[in-house]
Amino acid sequence: MEKIRIAIVEDNKDISELMQLIISTADDMKCMHVFSSAEDALELLPEHDMDVVLMDINLPGINGIECVRQLLSKTTNTQFMMCTVYQDDENIFEALKAGATGYIVKKTPADKLLNAIRELHEGGSPMSPSIARKILLSFKNPQLPKMNASAEILSDREKELLHLLSQGLFYKEIADKLNIALITVKKHCNNIYRKLHVSSKTEAINKVFKR
Repeated sequence: MEKIRIAIVEDNKDISELMQLIISTADDMKCMHVFSSAEDALELLPEHDMDVVLMDINLPGINGIECVRQLLSKTTNTQFMMCTVYQDDENIFEALKAGATGYIVKKTPADKLLNAIRELHEGGSPMSPSIARKILLSFKNPQLPKMNASAEILSDREKELLHLLSQGLFYKEIADKLNIALITVKKHCNNIYRKLHVSSKTEAINKVFKR
């Protein structure tokens, strides 16, 4: 049976050694290379045919996300899995956009790390539960632009309606989306304009969403 060939890009020596130790316990995989910087990985990884690369994000110099982005065009069958402490939305989505197909946190237990490597190698997209939940919630609750202090005088319903107006929806579409009468939408809009001392939708949006 061919072993899964793995490379690690991690600047923390203790963590990289622990990863190597965990991988050495599996009969079906082998750690072939360890790089302490993205620069070294970018120079040397394309010369080797790796199956899986475990990539840290917070590296000295070029970060792990940019490293994946650049390596993607220099490798063919290599799969990249972020292995990091970062669990914020921005890093998750930037890593996935860069070309990573897996994302796990460093506190992942040894057996789950090995299973994630196998899943990635078999064509899956393994993710720590907390990461998967964030991704699912992002589809359920897409991030809305932030309102400034001028919106504090508005009610929650008026803020919701103003968000929909900022997305280009018409009164009738808002009424349907919120399941309220068209006349109610118009009443809310009039209240918004009055409170903000503006006379139009455009003025209200510019006043509330400007930075």
